[in-house]
Amino acid sequence: MGFTLPAPCARVSQPSASLHRWHHFDGSKTMCPDGGEALSISKDRKSGIIESYKTHPGDTGSPEVQVALLSERIEHLTEHFKTHRKDHHSRRGLLMMVGTRRRLLDYLKRTDTDRYKELIKKLGIRK
Repeated sequence: MGFTLPAPCARVSQPSASLHRWHHFDGSKTMCPDGGEALSISKDRKSGIIESYKTHPGDTGSPEVQVALLSERIEHLTEHFKTHRKDHHSRRGLLMMVGTRRRLLDYLKRTDTDRYKELIKKLGIRK
């Protein structure tokens, strides 16, 4: 009366060749076989954004820096969706990022309107 599970399918145990990104535990990324690009920002690009938007030396967490980094990731994902229209899992992540950016911008607008206006002008995200 025992119940046995069927043997695992070969498709499940092998990584798909159409995967868009492969991440490793040490943080490095590789290109996938179909030539796709990883969905995260490179370390050099990230440090360049932080340098551009920091409010004081050593600043990595101010709302300006956070919004700038989120905006970069949002732009990158928007380009990704032009070719991968059915990637709904990444789309959910995009919507969460947009919400986080919106909350940070609301906070900045509430606390310091001048910094808010300068940031949206610099990023070009509002009209």
